[in-house]
Amino acid sequence: MTAPSDRRLSFNEAADTYDEIRPSYPADLFDTLFDLLPSQPEIVEVGPGTGQATRDLLARGASVQAVEIGPAMAAKLRANVATQRLHVSIGDFEVVDIKPASAHAVFSATAYHWISPNAQTDRPAAILRPGGMIAIVDLIQVDSPDDLGFFAAAQPIYERYGQSHVGPPAPARDATDPPIRARFEADQRFESVNVHRYDWNQTYSAEEYRKLMLSYSVTQMMSGADRVGLLDDIETFIRKDFGGAITRPLVVTLTTAMLN
Repeated sequence: MTAPSDRRLSFNEAADTYDEIRPSYPADLFDTLFDLLPSQPEIVEVGPGTGQATRDLLARGASVQAVEIGPAMAAKLRANVATQRLHVSIGDFEVVDIKPASAHAVFSATAYHWISPNAQTDRPAAILRPGGMIAIVDLIQVDSPDDLGFFAAAQPIYERYGQSHVGPPAPARDATDPPIRARFEADQRFESVNVHRYDWNQTYSAEEYRKLMLSYSVTQMMSGADRVGLLDDIETFIRKDFGGAITRPLVVTLTTAMLN
């Protein structure tokens, strides 16, 4: 397996693995979302992957135009979800043709950070109906004893393969603040910005965590030998030192804002 040249397409190289291992999202999140939307809303979903959130949008009566940049991911989504209320477009959300002022909501789950900063606000401002809503889901790993020290203990393995943590440390559960909140609060085209938070720990066997890592873009972008070495070493570490399973402590955030 060779590393893809465009990081945004890295998930396309592991569509089956992504579909198997990536989690869905809390039911309470969708209850909150649909309490804010009209009945049977028209939603543009950005970066649906293979349908981890799309199923819940459709189950609650939405019609969804899903914009997915990866052809293999889009094909998997179409195979997973067969309904006339789903239309899948293959392309880049920043430029794909979407009728202006046509959507009740623009929604994205753990994909909106791939959109350039200006387009994060400009595109929904153009696509949404007056009073429409932008709703962004982020999956934030937090600093918690729930992981029994795994992530700190595993850092030397990541560093050995040039994959040491970059950026600020993981926040505490009560300090999660998705970056998209500040962006919408600073844009006068949007109002009523709110962040809803949900605890969402995920537990994985050693084999499952290996698959989860393989679904990450940073892992897909590694050279083949380093990728296999990192995955082998992490899986062995979990088996030998953590009883064969680890917990990833997470908070899911739902950031919503209304178009003026």
